[in-house]
Amino acid sequence: MSHENSSTKSIIFVCLGNICRSPIAEGVAKRYVKAKNLDIRIDSAGTGDWHIAEAPCENSIKVANQHGINIAEQRARQVTQHDLEKFDIVVGLDSKNITSLKQLGRSDAILLGDFGYEGEDVPDPYFFDGFEGFDKVYEMIDICVRNLIDEKCMH
Repeated sequence: MSHENSSTKSIIFVCLGNICRSPIAEGVAKRYVKAKNLDIRIDSAGTGDWHIAEAPCENSIKVANQHGINIAEQRARQVTQHDLEKFDIVVGLDSKNITSLKQLGRSDAILLGDFGYEGEDVPDPYFFDGFEGFDKVYEMIDICVRNLIDEKCMH
């Protein structure tokens, strides 16, 4: 059952903890849909429950700020069955996230890296040593999010 078409009204980005990658994706997407004057609800969540109610990690906040996006007010939450039923497009940031989303019943979950990085996983920067690497993660997310919105929402 596919939800996507030109009347896409909502997209949720899902990573593991909802403190590094998906908050960046949410921030990038919100700015992009606003710039394109699209009426699309954007959210993010994690498959795990370790960081519920936490702010995004310091380096994600920092890299987003460097690109003029403030994600500091976001709070991590775990993806719910309601999210999976409600959102038109469910996007996983890596293949493990996709597997989890499919196990939760969302067989049409899509991989962010399929939109500009030939199916690459967005690496989890939580395990990076310091700030190095967050730039690459941001760049991947930025390119793929814009491509995804252009392809799925701009018909």
